[in-house]
Amino acid sequence: MKRRTTKAKAATKRTTKKKPAPRRRPPKSETEELLAFAIDMAYEAGALTLRYYGGLVDADDKSDGSPVTIADRKAEELIRKRVAKKYPAHGVLGEEYGESNAGARVRWILDPIDGTRSFMHGVPLYGVLIGIEADGEPVVGITYFPPLDEMVSAGKGLGCKWNGKPCRVSRVSRMQDAVVCTTDVERLLKRSEGPGWRRLQQRAAFSRTWGDCYGHALVATGRIEAQVDPIMKPWDAGPFLTITTEAGGRFTTLDGRATIHGGSGISTNGLLHDEVLRELSAG
Repeated sequence: MKRRTTKAKAATKRTTKKKPAPRRRPPKSETEELLAFAIDMAYEAGALTLRYYGGLVDADDKSDGSPVTIADRKAEELIRKRVAKKYPAHGVLGEEYGESNAGARVRWILDPIDGTRSFMHGVPLYGVLIGIEADGEPVVGITYFPPLDEMVSAGKGLGCKWNGKPCRVSRVSRMQDAVVCTTDVERLLKRSEGPGWRRLQQRAAFSRTWGDCYGHALVATGRIEAQVDPIMKPWDAGPFLTITTEAGGRFTTLDGRATIHGGSGISTNGLLHDEVLRELSAG
């Protein structure tokens, strides 16, 4: 009987042994917090644009001749309102309403509908673009395609994700195996880079005009190797330095500078970047 009691006590001690305390999740970094909020904003703004999507949409002409719709304006207004409420000290630079709180340490760069002409005609390749700079450096990039429900998101040092799963650029290293894209072939051919673009077309496996923001997203997700845009405003390029870099590729201007403020943009898988630049600059 005494032995049974001792065994019972030992069993009791084993079953009442304290469990280790659960590990506390470290607090989110500023970039992680901004990325999560930006993703939410892109989904919300994208849902708003879908209310106006699906047929021909009326538009006004801006001073540069590009169109703007009620959906462009309302989507940017929505994001601005949400950012101002959560981060009143942050600045915003947007395509439709310019810059507010200039000089802020953190700045949101917005294109509520990149590919407005596609949107106006019911083509699903338009995107909501959000870029965020901290201390002048791009740290967050979001591009969301509402009709496709397709999201590409990245934070500096956090990698790039496609619909929530990690994604990388392709490993294609020969131009003859590559797919190269641009937004407007005729516009590109009228520029000094036109002959170089023709050579790229001839050397590549094939070329397409899956353009605007969708081409840059295709590079980051490994579906094509290069997207060339000879004209890009900061809000057009806003997310793509972060997205492409975090996916393992490169994003630069036509003259090779890694910036979203250079007036042009090329996304590649990195392996072919210098070759693309050389062809375009050769004239």
